[in-house]
Parts: sequence; C-alpha cells; structure tokens
Amino acid sequence: MPLRLFLLVLLALGVVARAEELSYRRDIQPIFTAKCVACHACYDSPCQLNLGSGEGAQRGAHKLPVYDGLRTEAQETTRLFLDAEGEAAWRRKGFHSVLDGGGQAALMARMLELGRGRPLVHNAPLPKDLEIGIERRNSCPLPGEFEAFARANPLAGMPFAVTGLTDGEYATLRKWLEQGAPIDAAPLEPSPAEVAQIAAWERLLNARDPRSRLVARWLYEHLFLAHLHFEGGAPGHFFQLVRSRTPSGQPVEPIATRRPNDDPGGDFHYRLRPVADVIVHKTHITYPLGPRKLARVRELFFSGDWQVAELPGHGAQHRANPFETFAAIPAQARYRFMLDNAEYFVRTFIRGPVCRGQIATDVIRDHFWTLFQAPERDLYLTDAQYREATTPLLVLPGQIDDIAGLWGLWSAYTDRLKRYENLRRQAYAEHPAAWSDLWSGNDNALLTIFRQHDSASVRKGLVGAVPQTLWLLDFPLFERTYYQLVVNFDVFGNVSHQLQTRLYFDLIRNGAEQNFLRLLPSGTRQAILDSWYENSGQLKLWLAYTEVDSETPSVLDLPQREPVRAFAGRLLERHVAINARPDPFNRCRSAHCHRPGVARELQYAEQVLSRLVSRPAAGLPVVLALPEASLLRIEYGEGKREVYSLLRNRAHSNVAFIFGERLRYQPTLDTLTLYPGVLSSYPNFLFNVRAEEVPDFVAALEQARAGASFVAVVERWGVRRSHPEFWRYFNDLSAWMRETEPLEAGVLDMNRYQNL
Repeated sequence: MPLRLFLLVLLALGVVARAEELSYRRDIQPIFTAKCVACHACYDSPCQLNLGSGEGAQRGAHKLPVYDGLRTEAQETTRLFLDAEGEAAWRRKGFHSVLDGGGQAALMARMLELGRGRPLVHNAPLPKDLEIGIERRNSCPLPGEFEAFARANPLAGMPFAVTGLTDGEYATLRKWLEQGAPIDAAPLEPSPAEVAQIAAWERLLNARDPRSRLVARWLYEHLFLAHLHFEGGAPGHFFQLVRSRTPSGQPVEPIATRRPNDDPGGDFHYRLRPVADVIVHKTHITYPLGPRKLARVRELFFSGDWQVAELPGHGAQHRANPFETFAAIPAQARYRFMLDNAEYFVRTFIRGPVCRGQIATDVIRDHFWTLFQAPERDLYLTDAQYREATTPLLVLPGQIDDIAGLWGLWSAYTDRLKRYENLRRQAYAEHPAAWSDLWSGNDNALLTIFRQHDSASVRKGLVGAVPQTLWLLDFPLFERTYYQLVVNFDVFGNVSHQLQTRLYFDLIRNGAEQNFLRLLPSGTRQAILDSWYENSGQLKLWLAYTEVDSETPSVLDLPQREPVRAFAGRLLERHVAINARPDPFNRCRSAHCHRPGVARELQYAEQVLSRLVSRPAAGLPVVLALPEASLLRIEYGEGKREVYSLLRNRAHSNVAFIFGERLRYQPTLDTLTLYPGVLSSYPNFLFNVRAEEVPDFVAALEQARAGASFVAVVERWGVRRSHPEFWRYFNDLSAWMRETEPLEAGVLDMNRYQNL
C-alpha cells in the first residue's frame, strides 16, 4: 500500500488524530486524578484550584482562601458547578487562569517545571523548613508574579512536596498545554434505569399541592449534600439534588443560594443532576434511592391526613427553627426518615459540608459511640403538649452574624436552650430509662465516630474498645445538630457565624452525653460527668450546662461499679444482630484476636497486630510517635494485599473549650485502635509490610519511642512523600476501596500526610 494511502487510512480510523490531539477526558484528567486531586479538591484546594474536572481546571486559581476563621465579613461563595458557569464568569469572581499563555508560558506548566527541577531525595524526609501542613500560607502567584515566587519558594513546584510526575505524564501535560489546553466536555449520561428513577423522583418532588411542596422542601434540605445512587444504577454514577429554574426534561440551571434553605427567588423545580467531578472520599457521602425508598417516603409522609394551612417562608426565623417551619409534617415521619439512614446524617455533620472540620471536631472526643432514642420513647414525638411547649425553644443561632451584638445574641439563645433542657428534664423524670429507649431498627442504630483533630469519620457498628463517652440522640438533638452544622453552616461565613456554630455544638454534645447518662444508675451519673469534665471542664459545667439528672431511676439494672463498661457489654450482647462491625481486635476476649474468614496469613498478622491496641501510651510509648491516622498495607500471597487503619485516640481532660486544647491534652492516656479498612479520608502516613514481617514490625513498634528507634521503623516500612513509588502505594488505597466498598470509594486526601 502506498505511504500516502496508508496515512489516509490511519487518518480515517482516527489513529493520526489521536497521536496529534490530546483529549482532556481520556489523557489529562486521569493524570490529575492520580497525581493532583489528592490535594486539589473541595474548598481546601490550595489557591482554590480544583483539578477534579475540566471545569475546575479551566476556572483556575484564586488568591483568597475559603478557610478563614477570623474574617469579619462573610465572603462571596465560590462553589464549583453552582456559583458561576463558564470561564468568563469565574474571571469576574477573581479567579485567574493557570492554563492561558500556551506551552511553557502557562502558569501550570511553570509550576510543573519548578517541581521537576528540584526532585526529592528518594524516601528521605523533606527539609524541616518546608511548610507542608494545612495551616501553611499559599502565595497563589499570578503569572506576572511567578519569577519572584519561584526564587523565594524553590521547593514549591508541583506536585508539591511529593514524588513528581513520570516522564510520560509530564510530556503529556506539556503537550496538552502547548495545544492550548483544550477541554472536551463529557457529561455523565444516566443509564436507562437511572433515567426512569430520576423521572419518578422528580415527579414526587415537584408535585404542586401544599403537602407535597412542604415535604419536598424538607427532603431537599436533608439530601442536598448527598451523592445519590440508584438501585440497579451504573457503577460510579452519582447524582445531586438541586433547585433549578428549569423543569424536568430541560437542562438543569441550578439556583445558587448561600444556604439550601435560603429563598430561591421565584419559581423553581427540584432536579437530579449527575455529579460531574472526580469522586473524592472526603466529600463522598452516599445515600441510596430507588423504588423501595420512594415507597418508604410515601408511607412516612403521605399516608396520614395531616394538612398544610400555609406554606412557610424562607426568612431568618424559618431557617433558625426547622421544628416550627416543618411543624405540619408529622414528627414521627421526619425522625423515622432520618433513622432509616442515620449513618448518612451523622456523616454529613462529621465529614461535611466542609473539608476542614476543626470548626466542629474540636468539640468532640477522639472516639465515641452514638445511639438513638427509639421513636416510641421520644416525648417530642409522642406528647403533643410537650412538643408544643418546647418547639419555640429549639431555635438555632448563626442566622445573624453581627459581631458587635454576638454576646447579646448568644445570651438569648442559651437562655432558650436552658429553658428547653429544664422542660425536658421535668418531662422525662416521669419516664425512667429502659432498654426500650434505644432504637434498634437496623444496622444504622449503632455508630462509631473517630476524630483526628481537624477531621473525623463515621462507621456503622461499635468499633474499638469501650469509649469514655457515648451519645444518645433524640429527634430534637439529631435535627438540631444536622441543621446547625450542615444546612445553616456557611463555610464562607464570618467569625461571628462560625463562633456561634462552634459554641452551640458544644451544648449539643453535652446534651447527648446527658441523655446517655440517664441510662446509668442515678447515683453514678454526677461522678461520671465530672470525669468527662475534669479541671477547667468543671467551670464549664457550672457556667453553661444544665445539671445532670441524679434522681430519676434507670431500670437497666446496671452495677454501681463501672456502669459504662457494663452497659457496653450488655449493649453488645443485646444488639449483636445489628452490630455491623464485630470487633475481634480491640475487644478481644479469647485467644483468637482476628477475623475468622480471612486468609491464614492475615489471621496471623491480625493476631500479632492486636498486641498494639487499647494500650495507653504510658505503657506503649510509640503511640506518641505515631500520627493520628496511619494506614497499614499488608501484602501476602501472590500480589494480594489488605489495608488496615491504625488510629491514635488522644485523651483530654475535657473538650469543652475552643482554645487551649494542648492544655487539656493527656498524652500518657492515648491509645490505638486497629480497623480492617480505610477509616479516614486524610491518611497521615502509610506503612507497607509483608505479612511475614508483621511480627518484626509490631516488635519494633513495641520497643520504639519517639526519635531514632521510631525513625528506624519508618525507614524500613514507611512510604514517605519522597518514596519513588509513593503514588503507586497511595492510589492503591483508592483501588482497594473500589474492590471492597465500591459505593464508598474515592480519592483520598494527602494534605495531612506527614513528614516522618
């Protein structure tokens, strides 16, 4: 065949075009996903540069950070896919391009070249003066500022403070930039099964009668954050519920309001649209939809004859008190809907809606269990007179962010809350606590929460040793927590708004703890509460919290000695059928401290690893050297591996104050929890160990302390940021999640990966 004819055939088949023209979707996004999204996603993306989609890459960067706990004025919202559409609109909001200029003139190309010019020493610690923590100040240079930036920050090239791109990846990105950085749109197309279910849900949500409109509003405010997936849907397809100017059948035009319960301004429609960017674990809070869930919604919300006299507005009062706003909807329906998927709702305020959670997480312990009041025993649901008396007192702070009037506002809110707590205490004094107080409807009934300073995670089941504290949430506490930390929380808000949010969550935590104490023998409650609020916590007990109920008896028949431990033991026995996470490591009561169904090599490895758990740092000093969230990658057999989380639970005399956490820290009481799986969106470090080496690994940790002996462990088994195969190991964690928990899998965040 003549050469010219051969080239024409190749051109017709698209081979030559593929060699010459790069596709963003096919060639570029996979590189960003593998090497960039681990830092550049969500609100905490350095310089707001989000590389989880072509839209984010095209939007570019911004000098103003989203996280600023000291700003006096609320900041303009800059949410991708919501607050603007198209490059020109983002430029008007202050974003600058990282792609313009072509070839090496593009800011992205120059940042990549800066990183390539200063490769890291293989698996060596980073320079100590290189700031890599989430508190670092990002300069976010404009193109004209780059030269000065590079001179001042020679180690700030991309990928930042981690092993860089391969030669092939670098060449591909450079060629793409030289071609003008074209971005080919590739919207996710719902499958036929998903299309049918979307239509059914949109019909329900957009019905025009008053009852349907009120229910739809409540459902939207509770599902707007979810990554929704359908029964029988395509793998990897997730959707979001939005308010749109356009009805079903037309392209979605989302309405951008600061909060989901703000006035949408005119006619609108509830729509389900595909999640358009790469799934990252820290924002991936899943919720199932399907025919069964649709039937459940109809059963809960539309089976009775309740009526809506007048649809509520969207003013500050309606946003501040969802109990009044949605009073027409039976409280039983609202609470039972939340209980059906309680893990989702707890995740929303533990993992979301922000990607840097210290606003909320410094008010909770590092490890605790959460239980729920049975609907049949919740007086807010069963006693109309009590509900009418308490509803006006359940108003939430934060709608008014005036700094000058902060303490006057706060005084008014705390006064209402104390009145509510007194009413609640009086009402429940006539109802001694019993085992029937605890909801046990499905495996969402028992939840475990772990906190790692500025992030936290939630899992079904009771994981870890018996914790120091437990929470018992009734409907008023559950709904208030959700609205305060999710619906009403504004990550772009000012210091007054964020302070009110944090202070109120402190009171919510105390309320959940006191609810739990009612289950224990009355004479033990004050002493236990005092042990949770030692030292300065006693001042907070006196100033801010209501008195514990030390009179109303409990009929759980628990012993006076160590009643919390006794309660936990009986809870595990009574609810074994719904405990989603039996824990053979941290509560081992036999000689077999491993899972029964795993490979023999893993059983032996788990047996040895269990020696590390639930031992205070006073007896296992290496606890103080380990980060808060380490991941263990155990290799065994031919190419097989298992992933475990090794979490450090820090002890505190109390968690009652915003500032001074270090003053309340009790390091010698820190312990470790071992968990089979990934239990943090933000791993702090990764150890890669062969199964046959686990005894040596554990022995080395048992003998190590902070310093040279721990460094030796890191040198032998650690995967530092500079490891030549860092990305292979790090991305394999997401691959492992896709294999074991495909619905929950997502790219992990490495902003908190430490320089050990």
